[in-house]
Amino acid sequence: ENEKLGLYLVIEASNGVMLIWDKKTTVFIKLTPDYKGKVCGLCGNFDDKSNNDFTTRSGVQETSALTFGNSWKQSSVCPDVTEEVKPCDLKPHRKSWAEKECSLILGDVFKICHSKVNPTPFYDACVHDACSCDSGGDCDCFCSAVAAYAQECTKAEACVFWRTPDICPIFCDYYNPPDVCEWHYEPCGSDVMTCRMINNVSTNFSIPYLEGNKFLAILVFYFIKLHSSMFNNYG
Repeated sequence: ENEKLGLYLVIEASNGVMLIWDKKTTVFIKLTPDYKGKVCGLCGNFDDKSNNDFTTRSGVQETSALTFGNSWKQSSVCPDVTEEVKPCDLKPHRKSWAEKECSLILGDVFKICHSKVNPTPFYDACVHDACSCDSGGDCDCFCSAVAAYAQECTKAEACVFWRTPDICPIFCDYYNPPDVCEWHYEPCGSDVMTCRMINNVSTNFSIPYLEGNKFLAILVFYFIKLHSSMFNNYG
């Protein structure tokens, strides 16, 4: 059975890994607390410290993103990346559009969040992605980048209602009457109950507030027995 909460599909595996996917370009990976400091890879080691996340496959802490990334390539026959690709330099015709659209992150819409979550790296990432996506899915790349900042704002208790009919709209919501209990968009998410919680089965996952459905509050999880070796190179 396949069911999603709002904008997201949530998959919980039996080995303590949760995947949250928007069925487009965004994937969140959550691990249970017993994984803290015990994983490695492109996403870091899950020890709540960001200054050691650039640890290579051989265990060396790097400052170069290229060296770090090359160390985790899956096949040794793949050539190393030798220079950082800057899509706005390669496609200068995209730069002004990307900067204009992504300025939403720096603007008044997200003002209440700026003091809680630094918007600059999210703006830079947004411009990078918006310049990259010029072969289809342009808006998905931009919207995913803004949604990533909005998600961090929600976690920091600074939820922002940033989507509009003109900016990354959730079209169905604009046609549902507000007094009818149908699907309604909620930027801050809502409390969720999982099948495990309803059946009093212990779970170590903390479920984040997820942008999306205001009224549907039950997640159906897949319990998948995944071989632990799949996650040895977490990332």
